Amino acid sequence: MEPISALADVLHSEIWLPLWRRFAGLFDLNGRLGVVFLAISFAVAFLLYRRRGAVGSFGQFLGGRRVWLHRSALIDYQYYFLRVLLHAALVVPVLAWLDPYLLRSGDVSARLTQWWGERPWQGESTALMLAYGLGAFLVSDFVHYWVHRAFHGRWLWEFHKVHHSATVMVPPTASRIHIVEKLIEKLCKGTALALFAGLFFYFSGGQVSKYTLFGVSYMVLLFNSLAANLRHSHVWLSFGPVVEHVLNSPAQHQIHHSKDPKHFSLNYGTNLSIWDWMFGTLYVTTSTPEPLEFGVGEKDNLRYQRMTTLILRPFWVTGGKLWRALIECWPRALVRSGRRRLE
Repeated sequence: MEPISALADVLHSEIWLPLWRRFAGLFDLNGRLGVVFLAISFAVAFLLYRRRGAVGSFGQFLGGRRVWLHRSALIDYQYYFLRVLLHAALVVPVLAWLDPYLLRSGDVSARLTQWWGERPWQGESTALMLAYGLGAFLVSDFVHYWVHRAFHGRWLWEFHKVHHSATVMVPPTASRIHIVEKLIEKLCKGTALALFAGLFFYFSGGQVSKYTLFGVSYMVLLFNSLAANLRHSHVWLSFGPVVEHVLNSPAQHQIHHSKDPKHFSLNYGTNLSIWDWMFGTLYVTTSTPEPLEFGVGEKDNLRYQRMTTLILRPFWVTGGKLWRALIECWPRALVRSGRRRLE
């Protein structure tokens, strides 16, 4: 009975509990796909539907069966739950293995104290908590911009292609992120936030909590309330050219997913578009919807509508790229080595 009991414990902790938490997450405020944020996005979409006097029903305005029951959308619904199992099976063990080597805020504060001495405790005032929450949000958003941009490069694109291979967009498309991309994003953000927090805690004289609303960081709550679920949808919502230099609108992210070459390598920002503005990748929109098609090449659009391909193909293709690059570099290295010997 002991092996059976052990197996039951593993199934409960590694499969059932992660899936249950994923489902329960739909009913809290910690994730963008919570029912509150979905309701806000649908309410905004309904206001747009009425204002534009769209032909047909509201359901058709949202895309209807051709979008919500499209094969690509069905993959997104499945992957939303499958990714939590992949995270538990692959990402968590890697993070646990790397844990002794990861930077922590306490390490940064301790080193600064060693260099410059202790700082007086400032207390946890509301202003300080708001400043800490704002700073952490800006650091996270800035790092995400550069991680996102890096995954559009040659060596990481195959992993990010998983996200762009969605030929229709529904809110769960936001979770269509390959585990390799999620792992690298966590490592980069974790390091940057540890550095920021360590600096902030040192100059504050001690740890400071983020200011929260309903148990959620107030900045996350604010930006998820800005119809964030319409980013991955077919509902065009522009904030206008002026605001879009700072805040990323759903229309801007739809432009980022466009198959049109004129839209390539633009709008990498998630919540803020100020990074795109600063680094030359900004594309602003107007209230007039642009005709868009989503996805990548036709072959990959079909390939990535299979779950096994979505998970495994990026490893195979990237491995092939690395192998070809190695084969190309090897003769050159031999030639250079031979020349040095002759000299």
